[in-house]
Amino acid sequence: MVNEEELNESEKNQLQEESAEPLPLEAESTDAPESIDDPISSSSAKKVLAAAQKKSSEEDDGRAWYVIHCYSGYEKKVRHNLEQRIETMGMKNMIFDVVIPTQEEVEVRDGKRRSIERHVFPGYVLVNLILTEESWYVVRNTPGVTGFVGMGNDPTPLRDEEVTQILKRMEAEAPHIKVSFKSGERVRIIDGPFNDFRGTVSEIDIEHAKVTIMVNFFGRETPVELDYLQVERS
Repeated sequence: MVNEEELNESEKNQLQEESAEPLPLEAESTDAPESIDDPISSSSAKKVLAAAQKKSSEEDDGRAWYVIHCYSGYEKKVRHNLEQRIETMGMKNMIFDVVIPTQEEVEVRDGKRRSIERHVFPGYVLVNLILTEESWYVVRNTPGVTGFVGMGNDPTPLRDEEVTQILKRMEAEAPHIKVSFKSGERVRIIDGPFNDFRGTVSEIDIEHAKVTIMVNFFGRETPVELDYLQVERS
């Protein structure tokens, strides 16, 4: 057990200066590419969250999900560092899971489709633990961690409904599709009977991954419905 007196003054002052930060439920990711070849997938993350949530409801041992803050783009590095500290410091019986909530996103650019993992909450990592002075110290002093999310000096655990909400976002049946063009923009058709025609984006149907292009055909504007992959920015 680590006593509070063993924490140096700089760590205490840094913690006191941190303000409570709400979890940004609609945040968009601006993450830079990670150097660690160990990306967590949304499927594995949601399994961990679901299993831990079920275990927490069955066992009243004080474990709960907490949110730690780090610099955006360093979530995987922080997860890697924390998992190493849990192993080397023998804290597996106190700190159980470290999760980066992600969501699958399909990006369509220049007629090509690629699947990527987008961080749901950039700059935040979820940790399932039993909060004690020891577990707090291990997490708080992990390289890259800037603090716990909570009121004042007290980390605030996530409520069950908040964990459920995160799970729902991660368990979306269809991946979010992101396109590089928008309504009113000039594009070029690169496939189908109107190949190499240019037109203006009239409508984007996100649900069905379709786009309507207004094409000048024999002197009149004609709407043409195409798949995302059939057009590119002009």
